[in-house]
Amino acid sequence: QVQLVESGGGLVQPGGSLRLSCAASVSSFSRYAMGWYRQAPGKQRELVATITSGGSTSYPDSVKGRFTISRDNAKKTVYLQMNSLNPEDTAVYYCTADLRLMAIIKQGGTWGQGTQVTVSS
Repeated sequence: QVQLVESGGGLVQPGGSLRLSCAASVSSFSRYAMGWYRQAPGKQRELVATITSGGSTSYPDSVKGRFTISRDNAKKTVYLQMNSLNPEDTAVYYCTADLRLMAIIKQGGTWGQGTQVTVSS
């Protein structure tokens, strides 16, 4: 009973920044763990950020220090701030949601439709 809609993707130059948004239609958004995945052409899907209902965040080494996940429970929205982008960040980015953080990590839960991020000069 969760619906997710990503937005904010687009074309950006190397070194640039982009902020993705994920709007959730759910009655109890504040209870959900949220995550962002990405899938680059010809590559495996990669979890790039998670945030718990309590606000704890986690990132893999590939994006740590450059990406920041945050949430606004009043707006039922989760964000992914991406800085210092490089061509390796080019991918379709997906928002995910589940009451259990473990479901997010195991690629379960509910997924949005994705938004394209292209980093190119």
